[in-house]
Amino acid sequence: MVSLQLLGNITVGGTGKTPHTEFLVDFLQEEFKIAVLSRGYKRKTSGFKLANENSKVNEIGDEPKQILNKFPKIKVAVDKNRVRGIKELLKSDKELQLILLDDGFQHRYVKAGLNILLIDYNRLIYEDNFLPYGELRESAEERKRAEIIIISKTTNNIKPIEQRIIAKDLKLKPYQDLFFTYFEYQKIVHVFNKKEADFKFYELNIFLVTGIANNFQIINYLQKDNNIIEHFAFEDHYSYQNNDIDKIISNYNEIKENNEKGKTIIITTEKDATRLQDMEYANKLSKLPIYYLPIKIKFINEDRKDFNKRVFNYLRKVYKNKSFFRL
Repeated sequence: MVSLQLLGNITVGGTGKTPHTEFLVDFLQEEFKIAVLSRGYKRKTSGFKLANENSKVNEIGDEPKQILNKFPKIKVAVDKNRVRGIKELLKSDKELQLILLDDGFQHRYVKAGLNILLIDYNRLIYEDNFLPYGELRESAEERKRAEIIIISKTTNNIKPIEQRIIAKDLKLKPYQDLFFTYFEYQKIVHVFNKKEADFKFYELNIFLVTGIANNFQIINYLQKDNNIIEHFAFEDHYSYQNNDIDKIISNYNEIKENNEKGKTIIITTEKDATRLQDMEYANKLSKLPIYYLPIKIKFINEDRKDFNKRVFNYLRKVYKNKSFFRL
């Protein structure tokens, strides 16, 4: 028997699907044999593809590659056709117990046992409009299909009264649970040698390079302690080319020369780092002080235990004889 958990959104742009998927994998992988099935956005291949340690970003996409790098013991696969992808995954491993569908909320042909909807705190769906005037890709009423709703990217000190207002405006159904999460940034890690650095940000000159859907969170975080000297912003899932790398190197050298006080470094996101590590011209950047900023998902009000319990309660129904202990 295989359980399906679906994680997604009903808007375009980043709501934090990948870090939330990683959170789920992290706390479930010790109990279950897990697979993650993704579309593999902007990959150069087509059809079903089962990832392995040698898979490239252009074969499986940057987000599946990032997940595989972090969790090499689980299965990661990509297929735009989720029904076919599920069947192929089951063929590849008869012992699979749990498949996480990353960004699968729009796939009505797949009926997941547990649906988790992510909503960006900065773009609440009941205040949004359909494309192209807003960022909704389907009606906000579709939130009724989710058993769990997560308001992501909140501040870490969101007030209880604001949480209650959001819950009221969402008009939750009796079967729905609401949680609030935020990003907790970790120590920066070198993109190539993977060593952590313990810099004081206010002493740094930062050259920010990103290719993600929404830069608000990372800019807001970095600007608390220092000025970002310059920011190269590329489109989401951007495939860096040789001339882009040359421009990054040239700009880094210019910033370094013009700012004698403080160390100059390049900071990027973990998703960008995954693409940069995998590119043909990686050696050009490998000697530079280029770091990515890892993030972890944290729950407001220490609600992580309640969230874990909600997920495990669902899984108990599927695996009635299974013993659960990591709540």
